[in-house]
Amino acid sequence: MIPKECKRLAEVDFPIAEVSKHAIREKSIRQGHPSNIHMWWARRPLASSRAMLMALLLPDPCDPYCPGDFKEKARELLPYLCGSIGATDYDLQRKLLHFIADFASWDNANRKEYLELSRALIRSAHPEETPLVVDPFAGGGSIPLEALRIGCDAFASDLNPVACLILKVMLEDMPRNGSALIEELNKAGNRILSKAKEELKEYYPDDPDELKPIAYTWARTVRCESPDCGAEIPLMRSFWLRKKAGQNIALKPVINKNASGSPFIKLDIFEPIKENEVHGPTVTRAKATCLCCGSVLPPNRVRSQLASQNGGADVIFDHDGNRIGGARMLAVVLTREDTQGRVYRLANDKDYFPILRATQEFKRILIEWDSSGKQGRCPFPDEPTPAGGGSGAGRAFSIQNYGMLKFLDLFSKRQILGLLKIVNLIKEESQDSVLLSLALSKLTDLENALCTWRASSQSIDHLFSRQAISMVWDFAEAVSISDASASWKSISTRSLLGLSSLSAITKYGTVVESDARVSPLSSEVCDVWFTDPPYYDAIPYSDLSDFFYVWLKRAGSWKDKDLYGNGDLSPKANEIVQDDTRMYKNQRKDKQFFEGSMGDVFREGFRVTRNDGIASVVFAHKTTEGWEALLNGIITGGWSITSSWPIATEMGTRLRARESAALATCRRNLKVHQKRNYRLHHSED
Repeated sequence: MIPKECKRLAEVDFPIAEVSKHAIREKSIRQGHPSNIHMWWARRPLASSRAMLMALLLPDPCDPYCPGDFKEKARELLPYLCGSIGATDYDLQRKLLHFIADFASWDNANRKEYLELSRALIRSAHPEETPLVVDPFAGGGSIPLEALRIGCDAFASDLNPVACLILKVMLEDMPRNGSALIEELNKAGNRILSKAKEELKEYYPDDPDELKPIAYTWARTVRCESPDCGAEIPLMRSFWLRKKAGQNIALKPVINKNASGSPFIKLDIFEPIKENEVHGPTVTRAKATCLCCGSVLPPNRVRSQLASQNGGADVIFDHDGNRIGGARMLAVVLTREDTQGRVYRLANDKDYFPILRATQEFKRILIEWDSSGKQGRCPFPDEPTPAGGGSGAGRAFSIQNYGMLKFLDLFSKRQILGLLKIVNLIKEESQDSVLLSLALSKLTDLENALCTWRASSQSIDHLFSRQAISMVWDFAEAVSISDASASWKSISTRSLLGLSSLSAITKYGTVVESDARVSPLSSEVCDVWFTDPPYYDAIPYSDLSDFFYVWLKRAGSWKDKDLYGNGDLSPKANEIVQDDTRMYKNQRKDKQFFEGSMGDVFREGFRVTRNDGIASVVFAHKTTEGWEALLNGIITGGWSITSSWPIATEMGTRLRARESAALATCRRNLKVHQKRNYRLHHSED
């Protein structure tokens, strides 16, 4: 047992530079990482979570109260990986920090020798019973997952049902079932792909010469309102299709006139040599410029026209099945099995036939549901989208301004029909539906009408490249039954690789849906209270997660109604976030609400933590006032701060990397005057 007077390693030193390096590198790992299972916003790197947990759980050998048995055991264990140790306690301290730094590398996270050594060190520091790590804002699960990795017990809770589902898969299902579960999921995923190809092939027909489509590029359109024009304006941020040295491909707009003399835009594909050969954007800050007459359509008119089209992602057909407006298909991206690279061609009238069939099938399904008296949930996600305006969540959402009032408006008819087909196939795989639905949920992030085409990599950018759901003008549509990067095959494979990365974790945790202010735990049971709380109005988690929630419900993710996912949308009332548009018990969710609620959370953490326990808080906020408010909440919650560490966890290329502030970590101890001591770790986001 570590005496309450003994300092932990985190209070005296921490390998900041090394851990920061590993945390930043981890952000660039694209495959075989737990983050591939499902996305979560502002997920903490496993590297910093793992390293800080080790530093919180191990005593400082230089402390006079450090148990002699621990020092003796550590000297016996460390040389195998860390080399010989000098005679002093300081030498032992250096070796422990050296091990923590090395173990922070993702390359070592699943290596048997590192896992065995970390678990042996934890056992030697806590020989009486396995330490319990508690995270009341568990989110993407980095902290509880790393607690299980090093042999601790983990209790993870979150108010959000999507977060709880991710946590359940990572912390309960995978450790209990292991490789057998992955094998079954792989078989089920292949069965779904085979059936989906058969059922959806009419919507994604192959081209001649064995060319297969993998993506389509589209533009929303509005009409020029100049009296002498009336031309269709394709709303485009870029005319580039491929930007690669010596292999550039772009679209060129050409003004033509029809039989009645009305102007219209025809597109050609060409290979520009210089950048200035490619036409600039037709829309900037919602102002659209007509390519035919040069008139500018103001933002309010652009929004009004798109609102009348429910966002403008769908094609408008006449009674004869001819396109007369709405979204315009620009180009088709194809591949050939025997050659590498992408092939591009202009869209033609035949490419709209599958769109027409998808539109007709969409209407048929809705009519059938309506004629049944709307029994059960609507087949398509008809739940309302988040409203813009105000502070907090409103800043992250502009889509309702363009008529996207329901989640189904974020998808084209072909996209939403394809997703529904996969939903139904997942339901047939009832045994694995929860895990397969996470792959479907990931697919929706790439299979919607708010994804853009990235010409530099010739790939589709996912919706949540930002922590927002924002309007885009031209968009890319993936072929979900292809073998390309944004397909069911690619997504399910990456999800399985993410699950496989958990194979070294055999201990399972406990996941509970809970308000962080009211823990279901008894008093003084937690050894480490370690969490990454929300930051004022930085991320509207519940509103963002609804994008996934509406699909996860339809895929049957929540069979046990006592578990999670009972509501139409994720819980909002008890969410601790600054959002002036919402109320909590007759109190507006303003800055004071957020700070007061965080104080309640810290008091609850104080209650559940043992007298000789320790706490750590991760905090990232760019204002001094935010940092000061956090510290005040910690102190009023009964803690006192004893240490702080700045850890860089974000890549320098991140949009907000230079402006973001800090992470924070803490420790708790019982003083003689009965005040718990809170050791703080502060780190740069």
